[in-house]
Amino acid sequence: MNERQVLRTIQARGPLSRAEVARHSGISAPTASKAVESLLRSGLLEEGEAPGVARGRPGKKLRLASAKAQVLGLVIDAGHCRVTSAGLDGDLLDQRGARFPTPSSYEALIETAAAAARELDRDGVATLGLAVSMPGLIDYRRQQGVLSPNVPITNGHSPSRDLSETLGIPCVMVQEAHALCLAERYYGEARGIDDFAMMDISTGVGLGVMSGGRLLTGHSGLAGEIGHTTVELEGRECGCGNLGCLETVASDSALAWSASQKLGRQVEFEEVVELHAAGRVDLADVLDRTCRYLAVGVAAVINLFNPSTLFVHGRMFEMDGSLFPRLLDETRRRALPPAFRDCRIIRAQGSKRQGAVAAIIEHLTASVVPELAAEPMSFPRNEIWSRPANGNGALNGREV
Repeated sequence: MNERQVLRTIQARGPLSRAEVARHSGISAPTASKAVESLLRSGLLEEGEAPGVARGRPGKKLRLASAKAQVLGLVIDAGHCRVTSAGLDGDLLDQRGARFPTPSSYEALIETAAAAARELDRDGVATLGLAVSMPGLIDYRRQQGVLSPNVPITNGHSPSRDLSETLGIPCVMVQEAHALCLAERYYGEARGIDDFAMMDISTGVGLGVMSGGRLLTGHSGLAGEIGHTTVELEGRECGCGNLGCLETVASDSALAWSASQKLGRQVEFEEVVELHAAGRVDLADVLDRTCRYLAVGVAAVINLFNPSTLFVHGRMFEMDGSLFPRLLDETRRRALPPAFRDCRIIRAQGSKRQGAVAAIIEHLTASVVPELAAEPMSFPRNEIWSRPANGNGALNGREV
């Protein structure tokens, strides 16, 4: 538990001296020193000279490992996948990331993702683990995709397990809305907030809810699929097989589909943004309809969960500066007034890549302290994760 407290203190405050760690963590200096030494041996912490010391003996600061250790994040999405690397401080090394079209088969997905991950190896730098951000329903107990309307090749499979066996490092899987929650809580506007919700309206419509500082995942991790709530009884068929789901009318992908119908040809969301910006197509009616349906979903989240803050993650607001204020007005008319007044609705700043990185850092932190395994922001320990990692994923013999 002392190691846990030291890690949490440095995560919250940044690089600290040993004396500062003891002071801010509330642990005695000898106990803090033992915890620090253990974390240094595990590879989760590094100690280096403090910058900006002009005179005298340079001070040393403890920091989350970044010079000799890295973690990887894999984002699986409908059109493209991305692999990125970061230090345990969470800073993304964008110049070393890889982006590739989502393969048509699961086997090709694992092969391509593993090859992209190996490309991020660096001499003298240990890769401690990888997390996968994935759309759709994920059974956290089994670390297995259950139903992904937008990436169906993952149904019934466990990318985390298969990548762990292929790469020889600990791997975990997190639903993409939960990844966005972690990104905002660790690196964005949700730091210090215990009750908030995250709506992802990019490829589909997903929901993550943090209540009392804990992610609500449901019995097996399937909670939060608001995107598959029926809003049009005779609406368009959704990838889940139902008709008129919210995500068929209130997402970036839904907006692209409506624009395609208007243009008479299929266009991706990026092209829709370009066409609208160039004034080559009038999408005012499409944006208005999408905004009104999105307000229905936002109001439902506010009424159901009463979050202090609701983050909305999507790109459609880039198309029209008035769209987000219009969403707020529409939501005000549909949500219960007391719940609406008590909720801040803002655009999310984090990314799924940041969320994947946060997920593996959280898992590695929990692996040092077994008592954390029950926390919902950690993940269940199974036969893949609890065995010693081989190759460059070994933490000096410590089981992860």
